[in-house]
Amino acid sequence: MELSQDPGAALPETLKSLGFTKYEALVYVALLGMEAATATEIHELSRVPRASVYPVLDRLMGKNLVAVSHGAPRRYSAIPPGEGIENLLSRIEGDARRAKEVLSEIYRKRVTVERGEQELIWSIHGEEKIVPRLRDLIRGAGKRVQVSTSGPFLEKTLLPCLRELPESVGVEVVTSRWRGPVPRGMKVHVRPLPGGPRRQLPTGTAGIFLIDGEKAMVVMGISGEAPTALFSESPGFLRFFSQIWSLNLAYATRRDTEDRPGAPRKSRA
Repeated sequence: MELSQDPGAALPETLKSLGFTKYEALVYVALLGMEAATATEIHELSRVPRASVYPVLDRLMGKNLVAVSHGAPRRYSAIPPGEGIENLLSRIEGDARRAKEVLSEIYRKRVTVERGEQELIWSIHGEEKIVPRLRDLIRGAGKRVQVSTSGPFLEKTLLPCLRELPESVGVEVVTSRWRGPVPRGMKVHVRPLPGGPRRQLPTGTAGIFLIDGEKAMVVMGISGEAPTALFSESPGFLRFFSQIWSLNLAYATRRDTEDRPGAPRKSRA
C-alpha cells in the first residue's frame, strides 16, 4: 500500500521564502506539534544539532515566533501560526519600508562624485520599444518639442502625439514631407534633410527629437532592419544633437528661401 505524503514535509522549504533559515524552520515546525518542549526534546524531534538549538530558539524568540517558560528546565512553545506569521510579516514589512527609504535616498544622491564627468546615454533597440518611449517623451513635454525626421515616420508614428499637445508647447518640425494643414502653434519646414539626394536618406525609422531643451532621443533604422535609439539627458549629448537639429533647420530654411522666395512652407501662427 502506498503511504500518503506528509503534508508538512515541504514546510521548511516554504518557510524559507519568509526569511526562515533551514534550522529555524525545522525547530518551529517541530514545536507546532508539541504543547511545550525542552531544548533536548526539540533536538530529538527536529534533528537540528544540539549545539544549534539554543541559538535557533533565541532567533525565533526575537521574531516573536516562540515563547519560553521561566521554570527549570526551560520549556519552549510555538506562537500559534496565525499570530506568529502575522508578527513575522509585520516585521518584514517594517524592514522593507526602512530599506526602501534608505535605498531611495542613496538613489537620489547617486550622481555627482562617483559619476564624475561621465554622461549617461541609454540604448533602446526595436521599434516596439522605441516608439512608445518616444510618444511618452512628446506627451510629457512642457515647453517645446523639436523634431527632425522623415515624412513617413512622422505621419505614421508621431503626428497624433504632436497634434494632442497644448498650444502652450511650441512644436517645430523639419521633415521631408507634410500633408494637410499645419496645426495652430506648430512650425513645419518641409525640405529634404542634409545628406545628399533624397534617395540616399534613410527610409526607415530615423530622426532627432529634443524635448524641452532637456532630453534628446536619436533614432536610426534602415527600412527592413530593427531601429536603434539613443536617449540621454546629459548636457553634452543634448548640445551635440541640438546643434545638428539647428543645422537641419538652417538648411531647410535656406532651401525654402532659395527655392520659393517669399512663400516658405511654414506654420500658421
